[in-house]
Amino acid sequence: MLRESVFRSEDLPPEDRFGAWRERMNSTHAPMRLESGRAADFYAWQRLIGLGPVSMWPARFEQLVFLRTPKLIRQDDPEVYHLSLLRDGAAGVSWGREENTYGSGDFHLNDSSRPYEIWTGEGRISSVGIEIPKALLPLPARTVDRAVGRHLSGRVGPGALLAHFLTQLAADTGAYRFSDGPRLATVLADLVAALLAHVAEDEAAQPPETRTRVLTLRVKAFIRQNLHDPELTPGLVADRHHISRGYLHRLFRGEGETVAAYIRRERLQGAHRDLADPAHAATPVHVIAARWGFPRAAEFTRAFRTAYGMPPTEHRFRPHEA
Repeated sequence: MLRESVFRSEDLPPEDRFGAWRERMNSTHAPMRLESGRAADFYAWQRLIGLGPVSMWPARFEQLVFLRTPKLIRQDDPEVYHLSLLRDGAAGVSWGREENTYGSGDFHLNDSSRPYEIWTGEGRISSVGIEIPKALLPLPARTVDRAVGRHLSGRVGPGALLAHFLTQLAADTGAYRFSDGPRLATVLADLVAALLAHVAEDEAAQPPETRTRVLTLRVKAFIRQNLHDPELTPGLVADRHHISRGYLHRLFRGEGETVAAYIRRERLQGAHRDLADPAHAATPVHVIAARWGFPRAAEFTRAFRTAYGMPPTEHRFRPHEA
C-alpha cells in the first residue's frame, strides 16, 4: 500500500476546523495565510498520498483565500513546485502583476519561492494537488518560470495525459505497493515536465477577458470576507480595489445582479444558515443579524421576509428547511 493519510474537518469541533485545515495546508505544501468567509464552521477533506519525494492530494474544501507572502517565504521555503488540477469550481491566482483565472479541467502552477494569492469562487472546490521538489523536475528553472501564470489545460495534449494519470491513481491506490511510490513519482514528474515544456513554448496571448474575470472573483471574495461590516457598501468595495463605482457596477451587470443585491443576498444566506443551525439555537435573532451586517433588527426582519417568505423566527423553528 502507498503511504496515505486523510483529513476530515467533520471529525473536529466547528471552532477547531479552520485552524486545523490551515495547519494541514502548511505541512502539505508550505506556510500560508488562509482566509475564508466560512471559517466559523469550515468544511474540508483531503487525502494525502505519498509517492516517495513527491506527494499528491485530492481535496474538497469551501471558499478560501491562500496567501504565500514574502515574509512566509523568508521563514520557510520547502523549494517545491505545486501544480493543482481543478476538478470542480473556479479560482483566481495572482503572482504580483500576473493574474489568471481557472475553471474545471484546468491546472495552475505555483512556486513555493514566489509570493502568490489564490482565491476560490463560491461553493466547494474539488481539486488534486501535486507537490514536486524542484530538484526532481527535469526542466530548467527558466522554462518552469515561463509556465507560471499561463493557462494549463487538462483536457488536451500533455495536460490530458497528466489529468488521466492523476484521476486513475487517486481513484484506486490499492493495487500499488509502498515500493512503487518512487517509480510513480518519476512518471508523475515526467508528465508534469511534458506539460510545462509544451506550454512554455506556446506564445499565444491570454484572452482579453481574463483580467475582468480575475477582478470579479477578487471583488466577490472581498465582499464575502467583510459581510459582517455594516459599512460594507459598493463605494467601499470600489475604493478598496482602486476602481470607479461605475466600473464596479459594470462588472456586476455581467453577473446579472447589482453589487448591493449581491451583498444583501450573501448576508441573508449566512443568517439563514445560522438560524437553522442547532448550534446557534440559543443565540438571539438580532445577534445573528448583526453578525451578518444587519445592525437594525427591523430592517433584517423585512429583508428576510422578502427573501424567504417568512420572518426569521418562523424559519428558526422549521429545521426541515435548514
